[in-house]
Amino acid sequence: MDPECSSRVQLVFPVCRLELLMFRTALGRAARMSTYTTDKASPFTRAVISSMRKLYPEALADKSFDNTGLLLEAPFDPIRRQMNSVLLTIDLTKRVADEAIERKDCVVVAYHPIIFKGLKSLTLADSQQQSLLRLALEGISVYSPHTAVDAASGGLADWLADIVTGHLPSPEPATHTAKQEKTQEPIPEENEASANSEGKAHLDQPAGEKKRPQRPRMSMQRTYSKPTYPSHKPVDASKTDLEPSCVDHTRSVISPVEGVEGFEGAGMGRLITFSEPQPLTHLVERIAHGVGSPKGFPLAIPQGKQVEDIQIRTVGVSAGSGHSILKGVEADLLFTGELSHHEALAATEKGQCVITLFHSNSERGYLSSVLREKLTNILKEEWERLRKEVADAEELTPEWEDAVKDEDVLVECSQQDRDPFGVVILQSSKQEGKPLS
Repeated sequence: MDPECSSRVQLVFPVCRLELLMFRTALGRAARMSTYTTDKASPFTRAVISSMRKLYPEALADKSFDNTGLLLEAPFDPIRRQMNSVLLTIDLTKRVADEAIERKDCVVVAYHPIIFKGLKSLTLADSQQQSLLRLALEGISVYSPHTAVDAASGGLADWLADIVTGHLPSPEPATHTAKQEKTQEPIPEENEASANSEGKAHLDQPAGEKKRPQRPRMSMQRTYSKPTYPSHKPVDASKTDLEPSCVDHTRSVISPVEGVEGFEGAGMGRLITFSEPQPLTHLVERIAHGVGSPKGFPLAIPQGKQVEDIQIRTVGVSAGSGHSILKGVEADLLFTGELSHHEALAATEKGQCVITLFHSNSERGYLSSVLREKLTNILKEEWERLRKEVADAEELTPEWEDAVKDEDVLVECSQQDRDPFGVVILQSSKQEGKPLS
């Protein structure tokens, strides 16, 4: 072997051994750091949980069925840490999980618990479990407040009550049910006109000559709109002309929750009594403005009555599926997210009116209108306190130091979250059917 070549080979092996040793050292350091952090959530996650519990203590929740609190606690990886941000959503769907992962959020606050019952396994075959596993892998925790938000003073029930007792610019617009149009002769569809022209062409065709096959034609006329959903935008004084809770009234809790210090007067549902009866048409307008201007929502009234003639003195309010709270409540109007067919029918047979919004449309506006600002304010204070506490109490690695030095706090509402149901509107057609009467 060439002596010069031999010296080059001898030099290569020590360098390779040195690089391998450095690589093994780095792996060992990373492994020790991983072991050190696997039993801890991120400091910012702890600040979010503490803030939510101060706003909506879990003791307020209906534990007879609900599952509130920290549902997924992701271990903190200081080397690959998330942003100091919170994503608010009503439902934790796959699209919302994708959104949180893309945004690198630290915590998802999902109003509805993604875990209601005990789990015997966690697998990728189940779509909800798949979302949880993916979020845990990315270091994102999940917290659910659910009925604690319903019960709290200034919570979801009070927000809905504020909408019903709000006021639109005076005089409030008159609302009327549409009058039934006279039946008109239908306008031929494109495919009908095509069929007529083809028939005429067939008659003009010379005898004995075979008819050429026609290519199928698709009608491009849209009969129905795409599904529409209430707006995601915040519903506050700067975004809408509805002034909340300014019509003279009294309000009381339907199902009180007692024994939670500092939360006296909390409970499920609200019963509103107006000082003066309010036209049902005005309440319809207020609700539409207050929950994000949906294109429509269900209204049930007793048979034989006209919407324009109905006056409302009392309103029972409950978010979500309201039957368990509103059953037995003597009110002129029941305002909730959803009632079953038989529950609504029983109410109208008693002379009551019912307005439903689809389940989560009675809840979603609260996130942008109230919770986002509330959580941001208290989280800034809690994060400042916890940063100092962690820095003073623990000997921190450089990565942990970077984490607690980060002063940023961001709370945002999901842009992917929506109710499963949208409203599809008939287009290019006269009204058909019988108006409410």
